[in-house]
Amino acid sequence: MPQFQEQAESRWSWVVLLATLVTQGLTLGFPTCIGIFFADLQHDFQASNSETSWFPSIMISVLHAGGPICSILVEYFGCRVTVMLGGVLASLGMVASSFSYSLSQLYITAGFITGLGMSFSFQGGITALGHYFSYHRTQANALASAGVSIGTTLWPLLSRYLLEVFGWRGTFLIFGGVFLHCCICGAVMRPVSLKTESIYPPPNKVPAQGCLLTCAQALRRRLAFDVFLQNQGYRFYTLGIVWMLMGFTVPHIFLVPFALSHNVEEDKAAWLISIIGFSNIFLRPMTGVVAGWSIFAGHRVYFFILAILLNGLSNLICVISADFSVLVFYCLVYSISMSGIGALMFQVLMDIVPMDRFSSALGLFTILESIPVLISPPLAGLLLDTTGKYSYLFYMSSFFLISAALFLGLSFFTLKKKEKMMDRAKEIIALENDLSLRSIEDLPVPQPPQAVTYVTYVTSV
Repeated sequence: MPQFQEQAESRWSWVVLLATLVTQGLTLGFPTCIGIFFADLQHDFQASNSETSWFPSIMISVLHAGGPICSILVEYFGCRVTVMLGGVLASLGMVASSFSYSLSQLYITAGFITGLGMSFSFQGGITALGHYFSYHRTQANALASAGVSIGTTLWPLLSRYLLEVFGWRGTFLIFGGVFLHCCICGAVMRPVSLKTESIYPPPNKVPAQGCLLTCAQALRRRLAFDVFLQNQGYRFYTLGIVWMLMGFTVPHIFLVPFALSHNVEEDKAAWLISIIGFSNIFLRPMTGVVAGWSIFAGHRVYFFILAILLNGLSNLICVISADFSVLVFYCLVYSISMSGIGALMFQVLMDIVPMDRFSSALGLFTILESIPVLISPPLAGLLLDTTGKYSYLFYMSSFFLISAALFLGLSFFTLKKKEKMMDRAKEIIALENDLSLRSIEDLPVPQPPQAVTYVTYVTSV
């Protein structure tokens, strides 16, 4: 491909922004429609809630865990090739899943292969967007995240229509063709001429070392373990998000089955996810624009924490009632909190980590995220199989979200307070040094001794 170097903040940056928006809609928006197929997959494979929930959990987990591999591909091949490769893998996985005759085959095809392809496309697009924008990065991330809202709106409606006409196998086959659009989006992500040089040494300058040591150094470099150990803000943020995701993914998977279990019509149940997505189309860009104002530059993390807290409190609405009107109100409140989380999650990470380490930091960030994403849905399914009540799922989700918000709030408040104390100590030291210099200047300058004339008389005595 031609290696024409684009400039950051150019007109082509907005084309890349549009491509990233579509990519996020195709990748991050897709797992929200899995609940539409939940009952059909359970019926065809005669599986329990816990067994069936492994399918979306593997997909979302691999979507996050593919970060290190994606960072390697971005470093050696660029964002363009990485996004296009992800589109091919996601398409192959969905086509192969339409011929699956067991849940284990579905785990490998639609779970692992499609999840890995979506990871390459999503994270490659996010990295390209970060290079194309510097001054308008907050607004660009917010606008791109609106693609998730568009995908969340359209995927359930498309899934419901195709499921009624073609069944889940035919629908998955068509989805394989839809994911090929990631290749078109990746093709427009031309290389960017970066002002800063890469911090990674060229391969031919690395001294000869043992295989294990070389692999360990490469793994450490691409997973940003040094940033995790040295940067307290990145460490607190990553641990808080990992704990938050134990509850964040539960409503996306079980909201539609929850509504169906309370005699809500199938079309109306599918509309619940679409309401969340449609609301986020407008709320995410607005959140990003407001967060991009200069007066909020140092406080974006607190807006993000408030969004997590509201998200956890909103899940308690479903415990009160399962009436369709109450569920619509829940979706509206949930979408407000979700817009803040979606618009600010990666922007806050960019504020904490320098851009020259962002790709590696994102790799470690996403692979740690994959652990709760993999565990949470099967754990919720097991809880549902044991108790038979959906209310416990929403209690579980609220617990993890509210506790994560409290942890992040206390951590960053303490960290900010510590930084202010250090800055104040530096100011005091600088002031003392300045005063000492002034006191030295005010001391009287010692005068040289006056010359004394000695007269010597020579006599004959």
